[in-house]
Amino acid sequence: MAQEILESLCSAKKLDRDRGLTELKSFLGKDNEAEAVQLVEEALGNVLRDAAVPWESRHGSLMGSKLTVKHRLCSNEFAELCGERAVGMLTDDEVRVRIAAGELLGELCRRDGVQVYLRCKDTILQGVATNLERDTSADLSTEEQREKDKLMEKLFGTQAKEISDAQQIFHDTAGWRHLETWMKCLQEVIEGCGSQFNPHVTQSLLDLLFQALTHTNRFVRETGFNVCGSLVTCSLQQEDGGTVLQESDTILLHGQQLAEHFATGLADNWSQVRMAASVATRKFLLSMPSEEVRKKYYPLLLPRLCLNRYYVAEGVRIYSQETWKQVTQTEGKALVEEHIAQVVEYYLEATTADNHAVREAACACIAELGSKINRDVVRPHVPTLIQALLESFKDDSWPVRDAACVACGNFIQCFPEECRPQMDSLYPLFFANLQDNIPSVRQGAAVALANVARAYGAESLQFLLQKAREGLEGIENQPASTEKYSGLDKGPATYGVVKKLRDNDMDLHTNQTMYSCGSLAPKMGRGRTGGCMDHQFRKPAEPWELTEGCVHLLAELSQIPAAVQQVAELLPLVAQAAAKHHYPQHPVLLETVCKQLPVIGRGVSKQLFKKKLEDFLDPIFYSLSSDNQLTCSAAAECLLQLSHFLGPNILRGRVEMHNPHYLDQLDKIAPGHPSSIM
Repeated sequence: MAQEILESLCSAKKLDRDRGLTELKSFLGKDNEAEAVQLVEEALGNVLRDAAVPWESRHGSLMGSKLTVKHRLCSNEFAELCGERAVGMLTDDEVRVRIAAGELLGELCRRDGVQVYLRCKDTILQGVATNLERDTSADLSTEEQREKDKLMEKLFGTQAKEISDAQQIFHDTAGWRHLETWMKCLQEVIEGCGSQFNPHVTQSLLDLLFQALTHTNRFVRETGFNVCGSLVTCSLQQEDGGTVLQESDTILLHGQQLAEHFATGLADNWSQVRMAASVATRKFLLSMPSEEVRKKYYPLLLPRLCLNRYYVAEGVRIYSQETWKQVTQTEGKALVEEHIAQVVEYYLEATTADNHAVREAACACIAELGSKINRDVVRPHVPTLIQALLESFKDDSWPVRDAACVACGNFIQCFPEECRPQMDSLYPLFFANLQDNIPSVRQGAAVALANVARAYGAESLQFLLQKAREGLEGIENQPASTEKYSGLDKGPATYGVVKKLRDNDMDLHTNQTMYSCGSLAPKMGRGRTGGCMDHQFRKPAEPWELTEGCVHLLAELSQIPAAVQQVAELLPLVAQAAAKHHYPQHPVLLETVCKQLPVIGRGVSKQLFKKKLEDFLDPIFYSLSSDNQLTCSAAAECLLQLSHFLGPNILRGRVEMHNPHYLDQLDKIAPGHPSSIM
């Protein structure tokens, strides 16, 4: 039986090896445990001693040995053999064997305590130190060199050997052959030793870990933060139902250094590293013996945790939100107010980050400061914050522009007098976003401008309504058909030729900062000086885009009582714009009109809206028969909402009076009973 299990454990197929582990666990739990353990130890020992077996056999024997070492009847002789062979296999060419060797050492530490670590301490730490700084080209085997060349050719084509820094790029992603697994081994050993490891946390060990936290390879940084998380928790002791560090703990003695590196990790370009740092930071803060001790690290860590609650990577965002609740309890707002200087400083720094996702999160956080934090606390920082948002308004990344626009609207509503000096600069940017190429940016600009109207009242409202009138009338200037790349010619060369040359410019695509796979940062530079949306190739706004933005603006202004009458007066212009079908993008405008018409109707009241309803019936029913499914769906939903708002009989009567042929279509969507025309 033991031989059959061994054959499964040493199989070339992973499924067989996994099945072998299950069978081994069952075999070790039989009635005659002592005999079973002895048979397994003998069989596994023979494989462990044979250095010539395939890597699958080494991997299977290590996993089987880990399971055997857990057994209470495991012999000391077998444990010593496992420790000796596991250390030897930490330099194996196969990564899965190296990881399994580290896991076996961790299990031995759980079994026999810190003396296992002391026996292999020099080997592990030397392995980490040696691999931190090394010439990877000097110690690659022939097979590995061949595999590396193959990968380089895939990444860079036939020009790979001509690229001077290709080797460094390879190192950043896959070139550090053993370092990550040495770090994982150290993590397993620390977790295995538990509180016994605490006396062995020295400055030299931390210095070694800190080198990993700043390493060029993101996998190494990620593993480094995982190790730090294990290091923080290795000394936790039970106290009143929880686990905390003792005030004399060596981790707390080096707490400031750890906090500084955690802060760096919380701002890493790679989401995976940011996540590992978030996990380590939560463990670090929650392990503090008291709130007083924890507060010492808040100035560094709280601003970064706060920003990560809005980070684009969902895992980081959700984990940071939960960390925030666990660490601050119900005092989050008060803690931000207490450390407002550090929070503002970090937010300002984040608005200039290379990663567009960080800039977007920073804008959202600045908006949060204006809406949630005590205004008297934020007021001294308003000029610098609004200036930062002003710069973010010019970003190449449309999510950043959108976030900055909405944040400015919120800030202006909260601090109208402090923001007044910047309005001459902000109005053109608001209107630029109102006619942006991206639909959601146009909608965000409308929301922000409505907040401006709420802040400044009649003086701003008249200005905005006049701009809305001009934008709605501007549809007359929309060309009947738009060239595919119209407006993109910036000189003698056509846009397509210029773009192709630019896309193939090696200088723009080499030696650049690398980002998380989920990030668009490499494409989105700051300002209008680079990136795929560089202003040299930026598509100018078309009249219909401004018209659509103005429809969104009217929908927002209709929710302001002082603007209701004037918004109602502009509705005929909206209907006239919706009746224009001479350009290819008209279904997009019709979709927006159908979506916003019920909103406007509720805002201006039934009495005013019913007077303008007939103007919109032709555009709505035209949209209902559109080939564009989004437009057709929006028209159907519009009729349904108008039926609820006005009453089905009233709507049916108006439609019948305007055009009886529309009734069949209406009855399919919002059936009503024939009645007198209202």
